[in-house]
Amino acid sequence: MTEKNKKGLTLINTGNGKGKTTAALGLALRAAGHDMRVCIIQFIKGGWQTGEAIALKQFQKQIDFHVMGSGFTWQAANLDEVIRQGRDAFDFARKKIADNMYDMIILDELTYLVKYEIITENAVVEMINNRPSGLHLVITGRDAGEKMIAAADLVTEMREIKHPFAQGIKACAGIEF
Repeated sequence: MTEKNKKGLTLINTGNGKGKTTAALGLALRAAGHDMRVCIIQFIKGGWQTGEAIALKQFQKQIDFHVMGSGFTWQAANLDEVIRQGRDAFDFARKKIADNMYDMIILDELTYLVKYEIITENAVVEMINNRPSGLHLVITGRDAGEKMIAAADLVTEMREIKHPFAQGIKACAGIEF
């Protein structure tokens, strides 16, 4: 971990609009450009190949990328397995944070684990409060809770105004994945 940042910040990208993960990945690229070590953990995204997974292979020296989920929880056939995987992924994230090897850790779609009661909001707040002091922590996902928002330094709400899905346009490569 570099000594460039004395005080790590907690950032939350939330809301119903598109762009939460995209903004977090932009931060990862910005940090990598400053030779910072970054770890990205995606909690809900499934095993399909995303553009970010392909592109981030170019930054393997600075960015560790982990897809931990099995797909969207509302599509799961076995909810017990989703819960187990979600809790395992959260434990993995806490270990990565405790290892103190990174300048930034992105917890993509972590808020869904709280929303679906896989983990508690208090567990997330405890993780935020107990992280290494120089670590930037970025959390994304809809419906960030009040306690998480209060614990964060910067919160951005993405608000949907218009989306092509409403006109029947399916997810586009390079835009949604």
